[in-house]
Amino acid sequence: MIASLPKLNSVPCFSKTLLDWFEENQRDLPWRGETDAYKIWVSEIILQQTRVNQGWNYYLQFVERFPDVKSLANAPLQEILHVWQGLGYYSRARNMHTAAQQIMQEHHGIFPHNYLDIKKLKGIGNYTAAAVASIAFQLPYPAVDGNVLRVITRILGIYDDISQQKTVRKITKICQELMADNHPGNFNQALMELGAIQCTPKNPKCESCPFTNYCVAFEKEQQVMLPLKTLKTIVKNRYFHYFIFLKGSKTIIEQRTTNDIWKNLYQFPLIETQTPCDFPVETHNNASLRIGNANPVFLKEINHKLTHRNLTLRFYVVDDCFPKIEKQWNIVSAKDLKKFPFPAALMSVIEFLTPSL
Repeated sequence: MIASLPKLNSVPCFSKTLLDWFEENQRDLPWRGETDAYKIWVSEIILQQTRVNQGWNYYLQFVERFPDVKSLANAPLQEILHVWQGLGYYSRARNMHTAAQQIMQEHHGIFPHNYLDIKKLKGIGNYTAAAVASIAFQLPYPAVDGNVLRVITRILGIYDDISQQKTVRKITKICQELMADNHPGNFNQALMELGAIQCTPKNPKCESCPFTNYCVAFEKEQQVMLPLKTLKTIVKNRYFHYFIFLKGSKTIIEQRTTNDIWKNLYQFPLIETQTPCDFPVETHNNASLRIGNANPVFLKEINHKLTHRNLTLRFYVVDDCFPKIEKQWNIVSAKDLKKFPFPAALMSVIEFLTPSL
């Protein structure tokens, strides 16, 4: 059972201390100080599951190519995925495309100014809605992400499981009280920034933290323990065998359309096996990949990790031979492969092959 809220006055002048620290220590980021709700939204979506250093250039490229809601809504999904290529978690890009079209259709192209309306957009949950609402429109909604959960549980000594929604609601209520009478956007950004660069998951910089004298985790040497999280991610192993058919200057690709990883991205014809193996002889001549007497040559193997998947990707080249063409396949010039959005793991193979194509 969750205990009552901690006494917030145990940390005097929490908000002032936090905002003073933020004023002195905030990073100079390309979206920092932005007031355009669209660009704030783009930055928040990119930073989901992505480190700042990786997301930086993607943000700049994205807002240059799609500077406003209308340009994003009107763009072909394939073009959006191509700009997103290599960033991963492609459902974010698909959801943004849908959300932009929602804004055009339901809000006359104007990004909604209301928290509940923002939250109704595709792919936007409590955190993103609060971040956009507070930073763009100064609405008093706490943006509670992993950084905030870590900071609050450590400073106030909260030993509840953060994988449970009741704990998140509790910490959201705490942040709501701490935010009172303050600039909501700066408060949220400051708390997230403190978790990102000061109160880090590993090796937090406690000695220079403005809350060292009030931090329960520091006092009890429990920084590693907090926050508590019992929910474990179940990781599945998958084995993909890709066949790169080459005939003259042409090759074959297909688009992933099922509700699975890398949806709407392109790939080479694929066989998936349930267990690790070399060239799957027993299945290579099945109805979906008839290559007759051709002899695939093993090219390379790549191990690729996703949040819930460990992928073993094996690549084979079938030279001077096309199988029976299936309706879902596209015959393209091998030199045009880079024009299509591929998963990053496959792009590394295309880069490897390009000099010889």
